[in-house]
Amino acid sequence: MNQEKRKAFIVNFLYFGILAMLIYLAIKYALPMVMPFALGFIIAYMLRRPSLFLSRKLHINIRIVSVLMVLLFFSTIGLLITLAGIRTFSLSKNLVLAIPTIYRSLVEPVVRDLFTVIEEWTKTLAPSLESTLNSLFNQAIMSLGEAVSGLSVSAMRWVSGAASSLPSFLIKQLLLIISTFFIALDYDKLTGFCLRQLSGKSGEMFLQIKEYIIGTLFVCIRSYAIIMSITFVELSIGFTIIRLEYGLLIAFCIAIFDILPVLGTGGIMLPWAIITAIRGDIPLALSLLAIYVVVTIIRNIIEPKIVGAQLGLHPVVTLVSMFVGTQLFGVLGLFGFPICLSLLRHLNETGAVKIFK
Repeated sequence: MNQEKRKAFIVNFLYFGILAMLIYLAIKYALPMVMPFALGFIIAYMLRRPSLFLSRKLHINIRIVSVLMVLLFFSTIGLLITLAGIRTFSLSKNLVLAIPTIYRSLVEPVVRDLFTVIEEWTKTLAPSLESTLNSLFNQAIMSLGEAVSGLSVSAMRWVSGAASSLPSFLIKQLLLIISTFFIALDYDKLTGFCLRQLSGKSGEMFLQIKEYIIGTLFVCIRSYAIIMSITFVELSIGFTIIRLEYGLLIAFCIAIFDILPVLGTGGIMLPWAIITAIRGDIPLALSLLAIYVVVTIIRNIIEPKIVGAQLGLHPVVTLVSMFVGTQLFGVLGLFGFPICLSLLRHLNETGAVKIFK
């Protein structure tokens, strides 16, 4: 009996290990190659219900409505992206050209003040180190200036590289638009064909997975919207208490930035506090640091609970899955891994699969 259990365990372990490896390879390598068509199917699926609704209300053929909806969707998105792209390019160009000026007017004075403080502190402790410190300071200023100049050149190279990759990007967007039109036109035929290729049980499981993932995805978006709102409220209260100018706008920008993995609130608050302290405004720097600590503690407490509660996972499991997912797939893994674990839990509870007791 024990021998049979060991064999069953090994078989199940190999099966799920190979399955996990295939999924990883598919997401890592196959998905980027078919991304325009996958996005086209997702867009067509999102536009399906509005198209059916308008077709019933206006008594127009569903194929005509589908084409018009896709045309309206891409026209709107294209207009918004064009306007945002022009504005972003203009701002980026001005910023790149202004980097040396920003360095001379903002960064270099702060660095000089910092070295002055260190120099005064060194004089009281070890006067013999003053000449060595001055030499290091001059070398550091020179190296920093060269780095800034190099940064401007690198930024211009990046812009040139982005411009050279524009044809490839436009080809992918063209494939996306064309595939979306064709998928929207024959959505029922394509989905029906795919479902007919699955056996009865496999088809039922596929539909169950689809419905659960779609529902869970909206739940996950709602969870992070809640976390963003809480972060925004915390920052707004903190900035209001310290009477920070444009506090609500800054709090809103940081709350959006907080969703990014690794960086989060600390990507803005910590450098801000350090620069403020170097410039001599110690009370404001300590206030910013205190706000960051409070926001981070509350975020680490509520995020696993909110996301885990929405997905039906334990906070520890949610936290581990978010960390592992971020390490493997970045932002996609941050959302995708908890959803996948929640899906496995759901399938296991409904008896569709048997993974754990």
